[in-house]
Amino acid sequence: MKLQFNLFPGGMSKALTMSYDDGQHYDIRLAGIFDKYGIKATFHLNSSMLNAPGFLTVKDVQRIFKNHEVSAHSVTHPHLERLPLPMVVDELLEDRKRLEPLVDYPIRGMSYPFGTYSPAIIAPLQSAGIEYSRTVSSTYHFDLPLNFMEWHPTCHHNEDIHTIWERFTLQGPSQKLNLCYIWGHSFEFERQSNWELIEAFCQKAGGHSNIWYATNIEIYDYVTALHSLKISADHTMIRNNSAIDVWVSIEDKPVHIKGGTTHYSHTSH
Repeated sequence: MKLQFNLFPGGMSKALTMSYDDGQHYDIRLAGIFDKYGIKATFHLNSSMLNAPGFLTVKDVQRIFKNHEVSAHSVTHPHLERLPLPMVVDELLEDRKRLEPLVDYPIRGMSYPFGTYSPAIIAPLQSAGIEYSRTVSSTYHFDLPLNFMEWHPTCHHNEDIHTIWERFTLQGPSQKLNLCYIWGHSFEFERQSNWELIEAFCQKAGGHSNIWYATNIEIYDYVTALHSLKISADHTMIRNNSAIDVWVSIEDKPVHIKGGTTHYSHTSH
């Protein structure tokens, strides 16, 4: 049996996610653009800056991110790799404690402040409940990370996203999942007077029936469920013990395996 793990929800082979840092009040305009075109994003916030001049208010967070994910970015935006490890844990635990009541769900992801990190801080961050973290190292490709704690994006939004998007959409069927991951800061559009860049991109990228629009945590959870499938030695049974529906390719055809069910191939079941 030809079995491939190359499909997102709905049997789609491609996904798009956006990721924006720091929580300045320009996020309000950016979230509105994403909403207009049906694109989903993750916004990484420093909780100590909420209600500060030029930054989001607590009420903004509760109001504008209902279609998106709120994620951590530490309380005070330090270089985490330069801190004692207990302070690394404190930065993220406290950020979670301040943000979670605003969104009413556990916050499980982050992006590294300044994009800097070291291998030594990954385990402490995981002990603080962090399950993924985005870097600022552009890959210019569409692969899923081998380690979600070192999640390298495809590119920054200033790196010719239109050409990268064309390459992404023209790419044919693949044996693996394909994700276009774009990151940045909303204040950059204001500083560079180029809001039309993200508006034009979202107009082009939104509304495709063969692309899954997802937040960072939705992608993490789906891929985790997909990789957690239990498969019999002869490949005739695939058990999905998670609560998340997944899709796989069997003989190049999409197969939907609902959460908590077993898919049987070439049997009488």
